[in-house]
Amino acid sequence: MAPAAVNRWLRPEVYPLFAAVGVAVGICGMQLIRNISTNPEVRVTKENRTAGILENFTEGEKYAQHAVRKFVRNRSPEIMPSINGFFTDPE
Repeated sequence: MAPAAVNRWLRPEVYPLFAAVGVAVGICGMQLIRNISTNPEVRVTKENRTAGILENFTEGEKYAQHAVRKFVRNRSPEIMPSINGFFTDPE
C-alpha cells in the first residue's frame, strides 16, 4: 500500500469511526457464533439436519433465557436511573 493512501485514511479523525465499526462487527460476529453454537434450531452437520423437527423445549428455554437476560430481569429499564431520579423526584 502506498504511503499516501495510508496517510489519507489513517488520520486521528477517523479512529472513532474505526472503533465504532469494529464494535459493531464484533457484536454481529458474537451473535452469529452464539446462534451457530447454541441455538437449538440451527443444525450445522448433515446428521443433525436429517433428524427433522425436534421436541427440545428445555434446550430452547435454556437458549432463550441466557445469562444477560437473567442479569437484567429484575433491574429498572433505565439507562441512568440515578440521574433520572435526580431530575424527576420532587425533593
